[in-house]
Amino acid sequence: MNKKGFIFDLDGVIVDTAKYHFLAWQRLAKSLDIDFTEEENEQLKGVSRVKSLEKILSWGNKTISQELFNELMGKKNEEYLSYIAEMDETEILPDVPRVLDSLIEKEQPISLGSASKNARVILERVDLKKHFDAIVDGNDVSKAKPDPEVFLIAAKLLNRKPEDCIVFEDSVAGVEAANVANMISIGIGSESVLGHAKYVFKDFTEISEEFINELIKN
Repeated sequence: MNKKGFIFDLDGVIVDTAKYHFLAWQRLAKSLDIDFTEEENEQLKGVSRVKSLEKILSWGNKTISQELFNELMGKKNEEYLSYIAEMDETEILPDVPRVLDSLIEKEQPISLGSASKNARVILERVDLKKHFDAIVDGNDVSKAKPDPEVFLIAAKLLNRKPEDCIVFEDSVAGVEAANVANMISIGIGSESVLGHAKYVFKDFTEISEEFINELIKN
């Protein structure tokens, strides 16, 4: 059987931590008298913490000192960590374990490719860390998606060429990064948002064994 490299984003693909990011960013924005909506939170998907805070400040038309900027980033992360400390297996998105188990059974190498600096903690909390042969997260990269750095490092760790890798992503920037890296991009979410992916599924319940076999074979 062919061996491909399967690379999974974390937030919005394996677990939904977007709600925790939203709550933490919302509280931060409120402390600066900025209204922060769920629609704006969508635009922060796959974006680094620094860039996220820069966006929030620009939406609120605010300028703050570098010192306060750094302090707020730390506070936001502390609050976010307090939410993820309570996570468990019930937060895994539908059918993710089935797909991971199927790939393991077929001896396909699997990596995480996430912008989150807390990825390892989250995988441990939901008891999925053992499913991954490699983990690349925000601590390992210097460039954010849509730069393909995170996926190229993952491919290297899996000992696979980029064109032999398949990426599961829920963000526009993530799909772009996979496409730039010359990998097969699979969007998890809405066709209207992720139409530039090679394939789009609402969630993993729509991904069949036949489809997985086709990906491996081709």
